[in-house]
Amino acid sequence: MGKRAFVTGVTGQDGSYLAELLLRKGYEVHGLVRRTSAMSRSRIDHLRELQNPENPAAGLSLHYGDITDALRLRDLLEEIEPDEVYNLAAQSHVRVSFDQPVFTVEVDAVGAMNVLEAVRRMRRPARFYQASSSEMFGKVAEVPQTERTPFHPRSPYGCAKVFAHHQTVNYREAYGLFACSGILFNHESPRRGESFVTRKISRAAARIKLGLQDKLVLGNLDAKRDWGYAPDYVDAMWRMLQQDAPDDYVIATGEIHSVGDFLEQSFTRLGLDWHDHVTTDPRFERPSEVDTLLGDASKAKRALGWEPATRFADLVGMMVDCDLEIARKESAGS
Repeated sequence: MGKRAFVTGVTGQDGSYLAELLLRKGYEVHGLVRRTSAMSRSRIDHLRELQNPENPAAGLSLHYGDITDALRLRDLLEEIEPDEVYNLAAQSHVRVSFDQPVFTVEVDAVGAMNVLEAVRRMRRPARFYQASSSEMFGKVAEVPQTERTPFHPRSPYGCAKVFAHHQTVNYREAYGLFACSGILFNHESPRRGESFVTRKISRAAARIKLGLQDKLVLGNLDAKRDWGYAPDYVDAMWRMLQQDAPDDYVIATGEIHSVGDFLEQSFTRLGLDWHDHVTTDPRFERPSEVDTLLGDASKAKRALGWEPATRFADLVGMMVDCDLEIARKESAGS
C-alpha cells in the first residue's frame, strides 16, 4: 500500500509541484485549501487525472481548512492519518509582509505551530516538513549561507519564518518528532505568482514583445539572489522525509544573480533591451533590504544525494517562453 501525504498550501507553486511529484510516486495526496470567493486551482487542476494503476487509492483529495484553524487541522490529521505532512502554506510575499505584519505572523508563525501541534497529537505522528526560507538570514553574517549561519531577518516574513523554524527544531527535540526544515533559497517556475519579481519580469517582457504593454516598474534592481527551479526543490523536500533521522538542510544552487541580471536575460531572449522599458520606483522597495542571499547546499548533496538540475539561464528561458505563449493567447483574444 502506498504512502499518504497531507500538504498545506497545495494550490501554490511549491504545493502543486510537490503534489505532482508525490502522485507520480504512488502517494495518496490530501491537500488543504481555503474556501474563498475567488477559488483559483489552476496549478492543480491537471493533477486530478494522475492516478496510479498499481494503487487505485492514490490520487488527490482536497479539504477545506486553514492553518490558522487549529481544531480543523487536528480533526483532519486524525481522520486522514497521513504518513507525511508538508507545511507549505504561507503569506509568502516579503514586501507584502511589511503591509500586513500581523496577518503574516498569524499564518507563517502561529499557523506553522498549529500544524506541528496537530502532528504531535496524532495517534501515530507523521513525518513533518517545514518550509523555512533564506529570508531568515536577512542581513547575512557570511557568504555563502549554510545551516550554521546565524539568522538576522529583515522583514515580518523573515521573523515569522525564524519562529516556525525554531519551533520545528523544538518539537523535534522535545517530543521526538521526525521534523525537518528545508531552508530553501529563491525558487521560481512558470507557476510563480505574478506579484513576485521574477514572474513580473518574464510576464512583462513577453507582453512588451507583443505590444500588450509598454513599461515595467520595479524596485531595487541590485538585490542579489540564488535562484533555482521549484520542481528541483520539492524533490529535496521529499528526500528529507525519507532519511533515517530528521535534520535541517539548505537547498540552493550556489549561483548568485541580481534582479538586473534576470531582466537582462529575460529581455535579451526576446530581442529587447530592458533599459528601454523598465523604470524604478522607491515604493516597490522594502523598508529594510536584504542585499545578498547565496546558499551552500553541500550538506544536502552529501546527505540527500540532491543537486539542482536546472541552471539560471534555462530557468529564465522556461519562464519567458511560457509567458510568451500566454501573451500570444491574450493577444489573439483581444
